[in-house]
Amino acid sequence: MEVKQAFGLALRALRISRGLTQEDFALVSSRTFLSSLERGIKGATIEKVDELAGTIGVHPVSVIVACYLKKDPDIKLEDLLEQVRSDLR
Repeated sequence: MEVKQAFGLALRALRISRGLTQEDFALVSSRTFLSSLERGIKGATIEKVDELAGTIGVHPVSVIVACYLKKDPDIKLEDLLEQVRSDLR
Protein backbone atom coordinates (compact mmCIF):
# COMPACT_ATOMS: atom_id res chain seq x y z
CA MET A 1 0.00 0.00 0.00
CA GLU A 2 1.24 3.49 -0.82
CA VAL A 3 1.75 6.07 1.90
CA LYS A 4 -0.96 8.37 0.51
CA GLN A 5 -3.50 5.54 0.61
CA ALA A 6 -2.48 4.53 4.13
CA PHE A 7 -2.66 8.15 5.29
CA GLY A 8 -6.14 8.48 3.83
CA LEU A 9 -7.37 5.32 5.53
CA ALA A 10 -5.88 6.40 8.86
CA LEU A 11 -7.33 9.91 8.57
CA ARG A 12 -10.78 8.59 7.72
CA ALA A 13 -10.69 6.04 10.57
CA LEU A 14 -9.66 8.71 13.09
CA ARG A 15 -12.33 11.10 11.81
CA ILE A 16 -15.09 8.50 11.99
CA SER A 17 -13.95 7.20 15.39
CA ARG A 18 -14.46 10.73 16.77
CA GLY A 19 -17.90 11.04 15.15
CA LEU A 20 -16.79 13.81 12.80
CA THR A 21 -18.06 14.48 9.29
CA GLN A 22 -16.04 15.92 6.43
CA GLU A 23 -18.04 19.11 6.90
CA ASP A 24 -16.60 19.44 10.42
CA PHE A 25 -13.25 20.25 8.79
CA ALA A 26 -14.57 23.29 6.91
CA LEU A 27 -12.30 25.72 8.81
CA VAL A 28 -9.12 23.87 7.77
CA SER A 29 -10.00 22.12 4.52
CA SER A 30 -12.60 21.92 1.81
CA ARG A 31 -14.72 18.79 1.74
CA THR A 32 -13.37 18.02 -1.73
CA PHE A 33 -9.75 18.19 -0.58
CA LEU A 34 -10.46 16.11 2.53
CA SER A 35 -12.17 13.52 0.35
CA SER A 36 -9.13 13.47 -1.95
CA LEU A 37 -6.86 12.92 1.04
CA GLU A 38 -9.02 10.13 2.42
CA ARG A 39 -9.10 8.38 -0.96
CA GLY A 40 -5.30 8.60 -1.26
CA ILE A 41 -5.43 10.81 -4.32
CA LYS A 42 -3.63 13.74 -2.72
CA GLY A 43 -0.97 14.07 -0.05
CA ALA A 44 -0.86 16.44 2.91
CA THR A 45 1.81 18.89 3.99
CA ILE A 46 3.03 18.83 7.58
CA GLU A 47 1.05 22.01 8.17
CA LYS A 48 -2.12 20.34 6.87
CA VAL A 49 -1.51 17.27 9.04
CA ASP A 50 -1.22 19.62 12.03
CA GLU A 51 -4.51 21.35 11.17
CA LEU A 52 -6.36 18.09 10.52
CA ALA A 53 -5.07 16.55 13.75
CA GLY A 54 -6.21 19.63 15.66
CA THR A 55 -9.70 19.29 14.25
CA ILE A 56 -9.79 15.59 15.16
CA GLY A 57 -8.39 16.35 18.62
CA VAL A 58 -5.26 14.20 18.41
CA HIS A 59 -1.53 14.89 18.24
CA PRO A 60 -0.21 15.10 14.64
CA VAL A 61 2.21 12.27 15.42
CA SER A 62 -0.79 10.06 16.16
CA VAL A 63 -2.05 10.61 12.62
CA ILE A 64 1.36 9.67 11.20
CA VAL A 65 1.65 6.60 13.43
CA ALA A 66 -1.85 5.51 12.42
CA CYS A 67 -0.79 5.93 8.78
CA TYR A 68 2.19 3.63 9.13
CA LEU A 69 0.18 1.06 11.05
CA LYS A 70 -2.23 0.98 8.08
CA LYS A 71 0.66 0.86 5.59
CA ASP A 72 2.24 -2.15 7.28
CA PRO A 73 -0.42 -4.19 9.09
CA ASP A 74 2.21 -6.66 10.29
CA ILE A 75 3.94 -4.08 12.49
CA LYS A 76 2.81 -3.75 16.08
CA LEU A 77 2.20 -0.37 17.67
CA GLU A 78 4.68 -1.13 20.46
CA ASP A 79 7.42 -2.00 17.97
CA LEU A 80 6.81 1.16 15.95
CA LEU A 81 6.89 3.34 19.05
CA GLU A 82 10.09 1.66 20.24
CA GLN A 83 11.71 2.39 16.88
CA VAL A 84 10.68 6.04 17.20
CA ARG A 85 12.09 6.21 20.74
CA SER A 86 15.35 4.72 19.51
CA ASP A 87 15.53 7.05 16.51
CA LEU A 88 15.05 10.12 18.70
CA ARG A 89 17.72 9.28 21.26
